Amino acid sequence: MFSIPHAWHAHYVFLVIGLAALLMASNRVRYDMIAITVVLALMLGGVLSVQASLAGFGNPVVVLIGALLIVGEMLDRTGVARFVGDWIGRHSHSSTNKLLIMLMLASAILSAVMSSTAVVAIFIPIVMRIAKQTGNSASQLLLPMSYAALVSGMLTLIATPPNLVISGELGAQGYEPLRFFTFTLPGVVVLGGLMLYMLLVGRKWLPNNGKAEHQSAQRSIKALWDDYRVNRELIYLRIDEASPLHGKTIAQSGLYNSYGLRILDLSQRVRGWRELKAGVSPDIVLHAGDVLHVAIPPEQLAPVESQLRLMPFHPSQLETQYRSWEFGAESVLIHPESKLIGKSVREAKFRDHYGLDVFGVRRNRQSLDDYQNQKLQASDCLLVTGPWAKIMQLQQQNHDFVVLETPAEAADVVPAFRRMPVALAITTFMVLSSVFNWMPLVAAVLIAVIAAVITRCLTAADAYRAIHWQSLVLLAGMLPLADALQQTGGTDIIVSSMIGSAGDASPQTLLVLLFAITALLTNILSNTASAVLMAPIAISVAQQLGVSPYPLAMTVLFAASAAFMTPIASPIITLIVEPGKYRFVDFIKLGSPMLLWVFACCYFLIPFFFPW
Repeated sequence: MFSIPHAWHAHYVFLVIGLAALLMASNRVRYDMIAITVVLALMLGGVLSVQASLAGFGNPVVVLIGALLIVGEMLDRTGVARFVGDWIGRHSHSSTNKLLIMLMLASAILSAVMSSTAVVAIFIPIVMRIAKQTGNSASQLLLPMSYAALVSGMLTLIATPPNLVISGELGAQGYEPLRFFTFTLPGVVVLGGLMLYMLLVGRKWLPNNGKAEHQSAQRSIKALWDDYRVNRELIYLRIDEASPLHGKTIAQSGLYNSYGLRILDLSQRVRGWRELKAGVSPDIVLHAGDVLHVAIPPEQLAPVESQLRLMPFHPSQLETQYRSWEFGAESVLIHPESKLIGKSVREAKFRDHYGLDVFGVRRNRQSLDDYQNQKLQASDCLLVTGPWAKIMQLQQQNHDFVVLETPAEAADVVPAFRRMPVALAITTFMVLSSVFNWMPLVAAVLIAVIAAVITRCLTAADAYRAIHWQSLVLLAGMLPLADALQQTGGTDIIVSSMIGSAGDASPQTLLVLLFAITALLTNILSNTASAVLMAPIAISVAQQLGVSPYPLAMTVLFAASAAFMTPIASPIITLIVEPGKYRFVDFIKLGSPMLLWVFACCYFLIPFFFPW
């Protein structure tokens, strides 16, 4: 087998690193393909054995990152991140400064415990919606939000892969690995500086690329409701203590026959908790205190209040949010071969068979009166409402129905929102296990993954889909480079060159040099690649100088999260380029002061929190 002479191994590794860096900087080749090529180059060149070349794929850091991506998916599917984003939108309309602060805080805090890329992806439509509602330009909100997600990498151990790489390298060199909140205090200072910078200076430099445009051509449920000319109001009614409905079933209540009132969903107090029931059955017994979400003719509002003691009710924002995730609508077309042709909605017993209500029928673009008793024809359009799960089942009936229009709200549905408390409990356990060192972090995260699947926060298939395999292959393929540098003496060459160029300068000077190199690599390549390359070098420099490795390791960690200056360095930034209509120069202008701020924090705070 072809093999590079041993004396040339170090130079060969430098050549492999240089070529990989050029390919990454060109942005023409997938990063995972570059990583696999690096593995092959080290293996076929004889620099590392087959086992050593592939060791990255079994590294605990790779397993940990994959598991953390699943935890992030759990928080997404249970609605934690989306609920926070919507809460911000409701509570920050009055002030742009307040909106910026809340967006940056939420982005940083959520990104500290779940994938920052996932947080930014979730927040983009939320920010676009907030911008449209408040009349702000989305470009003035998206960049501060994504910068805060970057800074989250300086808050907790699990916030970004480079942190885990650096902690793993410290452990491999015989030092104490980093803890969950080891570097949180200086990270909070960086985050505070980002917020002040954006409020006082950055806002003036942020581009104003026009008001946010509506990104979706889909109409809302309200628009569909109006289109079908449904002569009913959607309101909430609470059963009063004196109501004659107390103790009766829905079938016995006569609400529909006597008042034309249709219950869409209801919430009842069960064992101290209010339980939402989207698919109502005629056998459900009504009780005082139940809250009914109903469609009712406007003229019947006064009679039901006076005769049935159904009082108007205003649900909490949380309850309204839950209902929007549970209850929906859709416009469907009667298929030419449908078994419903020739039957009326009432004769077809639509609600009994499909668990959905029909609130309007259109024929030849005209809404039909008395649609419940009209014989259905091919190509009739029906407005159906009910639980999203039932709507999805109806979509599978493609021999009877053709989906005509799905409302915009469908994109915001959270499939496992009922498991939100469970997801929060699982995340709390994972964080506490790391903080108090109850078990190895990788064990705590794997337990969290298993718990998420067992408690149905997500399915096993969802968990596998949540893993960003390209990122894992990139990390696993780049990790052997650090071993190759160590074994071939490449690390010693770099360390000697750095110490020689610094002369008799203090460790503080080498801190500056390490920050500059790592930040440059981070903004050109990727933060993971820069951490893999620079972490062992930083530790070796500290060993040569006879000082603690933690100040230099922390410098690499902070610099690896300082990808503020280019839109290609991190997917966190890349995601916002198109919706925010940013130019390359925008990141140079706004990112340069932030990079200097992170450097200042490293120079003055790192030695204070992590003494030499």
